[in-house]
Amino acid sequence: MSARNVQQEIRDTVTQNPVVLFMKGSASFPMCGFSAAAVQLLKNCSAQFVTINVLEDQDIRQGIKEYANWPTIPQLYIRGEFIGGSDIMKELYATGELQKQLDAAK
Repeated sequence: MSARNVQQEIRDTVTQNPVVLFMKGSASFPMCGFSAAAVQLLKNCSAQFVTINVLEDQDIRQGIKEYANWPTIPQLYIRGEFIGGSDIMKELYATGELQKQLDAAK
């Protein structure tokens, strides 16, 4: 049995889906305020997105922090590129940049 390659799993997830949010909980039931804010911003932009609940998988929860070299969750990826957490998403949303990036990912 081979060891699990969490980094490859994450890479596959963010490259095979145009918009991915690694978060605590789900889009319909966020488990932290930052994740809830991130989901709301994406919904405000009418984005189609995939969510990954890091609370269900300790390996992914740790692995995603290493993948982006970013210590906190949620983490947003658009077309395989790490965008940031909820604070960065708020800033991008305020300037219209988040909408632009999401539109380009469609």
